[in-house]
Amino acid sequence: MTTGPVTIESSGASLPGDLAVPAEASGLVVFAHGSDSSRHSPRNQYVAQVLNRAGLATLLFDLLTPPEAADRRNVFDIPLLADRLSGAYEWAGDRFGPIAYFGASTGGAAALWSAADIASVAAVVSRGGRVDLAGPRLAAVSAPTLLIVGELDTTVLEYNRAAQRQLQCVNDLQVVAGATHLFAEPGTLEHVAVLARDWFLHALANH
Repeated sequence: MTTGPVTIESSGASLPGDLAVPAEASGLVVFAHGSDSSRHSPRNQYVAQVLNRAGLATLLFDLLTPPEAADRRNVFDIPLLADRLSGAYEWAGDRFGPIAYFGASTGGAAALWSAADIASVAAVVSRGGRVDLAGPRLAAVSAPTLLIVGELDTTVLEYNRAAQRQLQCVNDLQVVAGATHLFAEPGTLEHVAVLARDWFLHALANH
């Protein structure tokens, strides 16, 4: 597997990222992190490693520059975050096969918003996502979409149930027993990674 730093030029910003490409990768998963997080998120890095072992390339990158991230309004500017994510999609092109998104928190909304604009996105997985913030674009998403929420993350779970009713694509909502928003409980993040891996492998194989 080859790994290394990359720079994504998107919407006038130079955004650092970490790319990992297994031999004969069957596709690329681009990660969109949420508020108060970055490409160094240990949770997203763990999921990325599970995907790498399954033969999927991964790109974790910062959607905001440090000055932008310091302004909390930008963290919830879903159109801006989605635009940055779409820039990463264009950067990757077809070099790594079909492209899918993994979004967390507000990154889940950004992933769905970008997927609504780019019909060729192969799949979307959201972990604890504020997918309700993509409300105006949910009905336009065509990519198979998996929503994963912790059982004890009750407010976000309600947001996801409401958002799911607006999706018209193939979709599923998986509730992880005993998990809170950050999936810090033993075994819960591992469960998330397996759900995401299986969703991506099936969707990309049929894309």
